[in-house]
Amino acid sequence: MNHNAEPVIFGEVLFDRFGDQAVLGGAPFNVAWNLRGLGHDPHFIGAVGADALGAQVRGAMDRWGLRQAGLQEDHRHPTGQVQVTLEDGSPRYEILPDQAYDHIDPEAALASLPERAGVLYHGSLALRGERSRAALEALVASQGAPVFMDVNLRAPWWQREQVQDWMARATWVKLNQEELAALAPVEQEDLDVQARMTLARFDLDALIVTRAEAGAMVLTREGAVHALQAPPVEALADTVGAGDAFSAVALAGLMAGWGWDLILERASLFASRVCTLQGATTEDRGFYEDAMGAWEG
Repeated sequence: MNHNAEPVIFGEVLFDRFGDQAVLGGAPFNVAWNLRGLGHDPHFIGAVGADALGAQVRGAMDRWGLRQAGLQEDHRHPTGQVQVTLEDGSPRYEILPDQAYDHIDPEAALASLPERAGVLYHGSLALRGERSRAALEALVASQGAPVFMDVNLRAPWWQREQVQDWMARATWVKLNQEELAALAPVEQEDLDVQARMTLARFDLDALIVTRAEAGAMVLTREGAVHALQAPPVEALADTVGAGDAFSAVALAGLMAGWGWDLILERASLFASRVCTLQGATTEDRGFYEDAMGAWEG
């Protein structure tokens, strides 16, 4: 892998609405934001509407130093929104249909790619839109780069066979234990068996399974199993974006050539820190500096 290449992050950017408060988010956008905060220069490919929320996205990207060459403007569909309600600190999502991120243009996506495009990250929500699916198809076909797929199953916006088809094209897949149970090739109660069968069925280099308070585990093509308990969270605000935080560090670690034990340790620690935020990200650069400082401690 070219460690100097720039990660390409594809998918939704949207606003999570907590009552009257709107927080910028979307799993791929959160990953891109976190990577930028951690010192990387990701290339985000997505779409916003020609509306006030779209202008807010551009303003935030400008302040944060996120490149905008891959951010498209859709004049027929609004910037994405999701209604989030918290139950005991865990989020429930009401995802609005037919948003700008469902209509990412394939030609514009290809034209925006930087010269040193590297690992391609994508989630699963933006795959609900036919045009966005075509855009991702074009990117995968043109790049030939390793693919990190971050599964985010949000009812009713997913189809099992479609998600499995994309898993079969990935190099690494990350999902939580409920998603693993839903996507494993056969019904099986044992988590380890589910994971091993999924790894083999989709011919992955590694399968990453997050397990909330129980931590995370990685199974590799070579048969190794790496596992880590979740670190304690002090001053829990909510768990919104914790999985995206984990993915961002995992991606950073893969690009840097870290081993899986180090990736698990640093990704879990960073995800626990994000649980102290309201929402998935922050514009506080000190938050990211402190997180990287803790890795060295």
